[in-house]
Amino acid sequence: MSSVSPSAPRTGPAGAPPAGSRPGGRSARVRAAVHRAVKELVADESGDALTIPVVAARAGVHATTVYRRWGSVGELLSDVATSRFTGGFVVPDTGSLRGDLERYAANMARDLSDPDTLALVRATLGSGGEQGAAACQGDRRQQLAAILEREEARGGGTPSLDHLTDALVAPLYYRAVFTDLPLATAWARDLVARLLPDEAPQLPADR
Repeated sequence: MSSVSPSAPRTGPAGAPPAGSRPGGRSARVRAAVHRAVKELVADESGDALTIPVVAARAGVHATTVYRRWGSVGELLSDVATSRFTGGFVVPDTGSLRGDLERYAANMARDLSDPDTLALVRATLGSGGEQGAAACQGDRRQQLAAILEREEARGGGTPSLDHLTDALVAPLYYRAVFTDLPLATAWARDLVARLLPDEAPQLPADR
């Protein structure tokens, strides 16, 4: 996995298009090229430092363009991670809170088991600080909130969103990022069993 080096001070909002840019025009093409370059570089095992000039060269744009739009490697990685993890999951609807969470945990475990996804998560957490952490898990909380809201609409009781995040998202990320242990589907579902110990277990089929 590529190491990450700090970059020059930023001059505008992270990931925000420059004033006067046209959505879908050159600004969108630059963003797509830079995002693609970042994903390729963090997945590269060469060990080269990830810097703005290196990203710009891979993307085929001027380094000043990247500095002006993102300002630092940390903010750039956070923007790439936000784009990668936003809308990537279909919130499951199995008919029960346990079933929804078991399916969700299994899907998340599979996603974090992908080497390219894991490389992006590690690079973002390593360089982006709180912003990077928010980029990697912000949409996860929104998805879990939707699961809880659906269960409440069914009339069922639910844990708090914070408790659910601590019991489900945190151990999945910890095992993926800081250990070499496998993210097995059975282990991910066992997290739900420990969270909801008073319910009879349900085993939805993998899809």
